[in-house]
Amino acid sequence: MLNKIIRFSLENRILVLVASVLLVIGGLYSTSQTDVDVFPDLNAPTVVIMTEAGGMATEGVEQLVTFPIETAVNGSTGVRRVRSQSTNGFSVVWVEFDWGTDIYLARQIVSEKLAAVGEQMPAGVSAPVLGPQSSILGEVLIVSLTSKHTSQQDLRTYADWVIRPRLLSTGGVAQVSVHGGDIKEYQILLSPGKMKHFGVSLADIMACTRGMNTNTNGGVRYKYGNEYIIRGITSTNDVEKLGTNIVKKNGESVVTLADVADIKIGNQSPKLGVASECAQSAVLLTVTKQPNTSTIDLTKHLDLALADLKQTLPADVHISTDIFRQADFIESSIDNVQKSLIEGAIFVVIILMIFLANVRTTVISLVTIPISFLVAMIVLNALGISINTMTLGGLAIAIGSLVDDAIVDVENVYKHIRQNRALPEAERVPIIELVYNASREVRMPILNSTLIIVVSFAPLFFLSGMEGRMLIPLGIAFVTALFASTLVALTLTPMLCSYLLGKSKGELPKEAFVAVWLKTYYERALLWVLANTRKVIVGTAALFVVAVGVFFCLGSSFLPKFNEGSFTINISSLPGISLEESDSIGARAERLLLQVPEIKTVARKTGRAELDEHALGVNVSEIEAPFELRDRSHEEVLNDVRKRLSVLAGANIEIGQPISHRIDAMLSGTQASIAIKLFGTDLNRMFTIGNQIKNACQDIEGIADLNVEQQIERPELKIVPRRELLVRNGITLPEFNEFLAVNLAGETVSQVYEAGRAFNLVVKAADYDEVSDLIIDTQDGRKVPLSDVADIISSAGPNTINRENVQRKIVISANTSGRALSDVVADIKQAVGEKVQLPEGYHVEYGGQFESQESASRVLYLTCMVAIVVIFFLLFMQFRNALEAGVILLNLPLALIGGIFAIVLTTGEVSIPAVIGFISLFGIATRGGMLLVDRYNELRKTGMPPRECVLRGSADRLLPILMTSLASALALIPLAVGHDLPGNEIQSPMAQVMLGGLLTSTLLNLIVIPTIYLHHCCHTKQPSNPLSSHETT
Repeated sequence: MLNKIIRFSLENRILVLVASVLLVIGGLYSTSQTDVDVFPDLNAPTVVIMTEAGGMATEGVEQLVTFPIETAVNGSTGVRRVRSQSTNGFSVVWVEFDWGTDIYLARQIVSEKLAAVGEQMPAGVSAPVLGPQSSILGEVLIVSLTSKHTSQQDLRTYADWVIRPRLLSTGGVAQVSVHGGDIKEYQILLSPGKMKHFGVSLADIMACTRGMNTNTNGGVRYKYGNEYIIRGITSTNDVEKLGTNIVKKNGESVVTLADVADIKIGNQSPKLGVASECAQSAVLLTVTKQPNTSTIDLTKHLDLALADLKQTLPADVHISTDIFRQADFIESSIDNVQKSLIEGAIFVVIILMIFLANVRTTVISLVTIPISFLVAMIVLNALGISINTMTLGGLAIAIGSLVDDAIVDVENVYKHIRQNRALPEAERVPIIELVYNASREVRMPILNSTLIIVVSFAPLFFLSGMEGRMLIPLGIAFVTALFASTLVALTLTPMLCSYLLGKSKGELPKEAFVAVWLKTYYERALLWVLANTRKVIVGTAALFVVAVGVFFCLGSSFLPKFNEGSFTINISSLPGISLEESDSIGARAERLLLQVPEIKTVARKTGRAELDEHALGVNVSEIEAPFELRDRSHEEVLNDVRKRLSVLAGANIEIGQPISHRIDAMLSGTQASIAIKLFGTDLNRMFTIGNQIKNACQDIEGIADLNVEQQIERPELKIVPRRELLVRNGITLPEFNEFLAVNLAGETVSQVYEAGRAFNLVVKAADYDEVSDLIIDTQDGRKVPLSDVADIISSAGPNTINRENVQRKIVISANTSGRALSDVVADIKQAVGEKVQLPEGYHVEYGGQFESQESASRVLYLTCMVAIVVIFFLLFMQFRNALEAGVILLNLPLALIGGIFAIVLTTGEVSIPAVIGFISLFGIATRGGMLLVDRYNELRKTGMPPRECVLRGSADRLLPILMTSLASALALIPLAVGHDLPGNEIQSPMAQVMLGGLLTSTLLNLIVIPTIYLHHCCHTKQPSNPLSSHETT
């Protein structure tokens, strides 16, 4: 089969050339049509249910809103976990489905379950709403509006009615949430004194105001041959006209609304949140994209829309978009990986030029790279995978391996041409026959080495969850490019050899100076090694034992730390503090951050926006702080920020990065890499135990940002009616509830329209000093103070209630600094087990990155064993000799030595990418051994003595082995060195391990394999190999 492919390519050279050109055109078109993103789609299928429960206390929200929703969705098909957060006036439920569930199916399931729940919601609670379909990498842009002269109310109105609708109309935008500013509303502020004077009751006011500002429909009238639509225009936005509305008729006189109430335009209260930029009040708009939308294209469209909007806004309103732009991170990441790709390709060119010293052979070998890349792009596009740092990383790691097959083929053809030219003219073989014979010799090692590398990458495809979503595209890119390179080596490479290498007629192609020099010294070294076999083998074994010993002392982590160029800082102060107080703490934090030289700008959200799933209490601020590294490292800047913010007394501080902390939140529901979840029933008791856990852990080395969730009680006023007094005064319970709702919370009775913009018309009590001073109407028209019919009690209630799988929970969260994640978690588990006694009905669970790391490591180590067995069988199939296959597999421990020492010299941690580096090494490292053993067997068939076979065969294969290994290794240098650049963080540990492993396996392969082959394999009978190089397949 393979021989037929090679023969067909040589006989139909024009056809192969045209097919290659078409492939290049198709690949370029495919690349231009593929989306660019920072990571593959990492999102766990999650549906968010949000319910506004105006002003309801936290426990009420939990019992009446959250619990019925949780009960309805729990047990739905494919639900993995249900998390919820109940807070004052708001409920959010996150329904997480199994990985691989279609998100539209998930949303349909939840919608069907919610249909029944909507009717059970208490009065005054809006229907549950599904959050827009988005992803963890969904936040693409934060836009800030600031102004020196325009009021915060006008800014908010511009944001809500001009900018938000325009941005939402841009294709690909899922949601635009608006934070900060003052929401405009029309207010009817009741005066109890005037109401008493005119004898007006609350019932009179509500009867007059409910639905007061609406137009009426008078049907149609026909006259003069025309049809007239009749409209009663009773709506107005004139404050004076709103007041001229009869509330009560007293005989001849009438009482208007303006007589008993003050009507004005004001700001909605209570405010849910505020926003600021560089410690100045601002309005922030957060744009979230839909899944499968190109972030870079969307950002360009949004920039155009904002530039257009700028012209219509007042001159002093400033729009800025540099607080958070995901497109910048994507572009810098993609640029860095592309740069590594190009630098890797340059290293490959240099290696080929040095070893081959011939431009034509170098060009033939290099043609493989672009064609393989473009084939990979066609496949990725067909599979719907974006161009991202992982797919490009796969290609960057593959770049050295792609030319390997072509190098082996070209080098062998070149050697045959030299031998052919040395023959007399009459005995020379035609060029096509010569190329066919040379390519046929190496076809089995070429195919088998590709199959082995693919098998060694197979464990990647068994990963599930987020790590699978992240790393499988890297494997797909690598494997498709590698298969493409093998196909090129069997078709295009022989064809180009026949065209380009057969042209020079008279002169004999010379061997490169470096090649001659290397062969000379290598032969001397090999003679010494064969004379000192024991020393070499014992030395190598000792190195391996040391390396394995070191490996078990290394720490482990899930993914390397990203460098996103921005900090996301969460500051939570004590629940129950006012928004103003929380705002001043946040502003102080902003001013402290602006003192850090690397930080250019900061923006802060305190509290939450309407129907925003990132529901923060007013005691929580989230700050985005983009930075540019100059003289200091990322770690030094981070420590500086931690130190500066430590002066904020009574505030919990967590420092993350935009994407990293969303990944953490997706894995454990907490924005930190370690989450200790304490489940129980009594919130106060849970908070006490949480602090015990915190105290047990705080002295552990390498722990940072250790915080207990601020789930402590906040002040409340409870108004409890004295029922016998209500009865005596003829006040019904619905009247009592209405009195509290209208006077204290305010009731939206209608809408006021201004040029198509709708604002609420709200009835509530005017400013009052004490709640007890409010006056309630009795049945006989008297008015009595509230304190006469109700007790007003000061007490405390929970601030936020978090639940997971229908149990209350409190989270103790932590990050790590300067120490491996696995070691810190092990110490935490030990400390909690020894120092914390949990009461009956309370239990602790650990969540976060290390869970994913442990499951991923288990899968990788298990599948790795299977891969090694499969590699052994593939080698046995080729050589039909278990001993020879075993000798080639010796490259695996030889590669491990370098890989382990590479980790020791760089990160000191075994992360999931590093484990994948080791696995992929196994495939690439066996290639050299295969080439050697295959050559020895060929020479033995000619009857050459064993020692001569080993010396001659090793010298013959020295160049291809060095070229393939150095091409693979040096192409990895840019990735291995640029570990702190955005985009390179995940591929870098892989590249470091592979680089170290390739260097040791190549050097030791050229020394150890010949020695062991000579002493063990040469005494066995040479098998008749049906797949041997000189017979057809």
